[in-house]
Amino acid sequence: MSMRATITEAMKQAMKDRAAARLSTLRLINAAIKDMDIALRGEGKDEGASDADVLKILSKMVKQRQESARTYEEGGRLDLAERELAEIETIEEFLPQKLSDDEVSAALDAAIAETGATSIRDMGKIMGVLKAKYTGQMDFGQVGALLKERL
Repeated sequence: MSMRATITEAMKQAMKDRAAARLSTLRLINAAIKDMDIALRGEGKDEGASDADVLKILSKMVKQRQESARTYEEGGRLDLAERELAEIETIEEFLPQKLSDDEVSAALDAAIAETGATSIRDMGKIMGVLKAKYTGQMDFGQVGALLKERL
């Protein structure tokens, strides 16, 4: 089942369960996917967003909500921070399982070997390989720091 179909099924179930907060988050996800479809149509790609595109959207949404929650906590608005954290939980249900530190390390080693990277100038190639294989499974901000240490 495609990511889009999984999200649609979850949305239908949330409607049946009358889970308003979950339904709201799922509708936001659906709207972001439709926005991506429209943008891709403008580029001449009529098939719409692929599962990889959906994973990118979901990762971006999680990152946005983490930043918002942090800002709300700093501002003393814990109620809004809690709402953002609840949305993160719902979105993360559709993301692949995060890799452990050992798995991230192994993936870095494999990507470095695959690209034949020898210096920091090859970091873009390595990140490209990692993003193609592990979108949504690792935090690329942390991976960048780890790569700099290794190269």
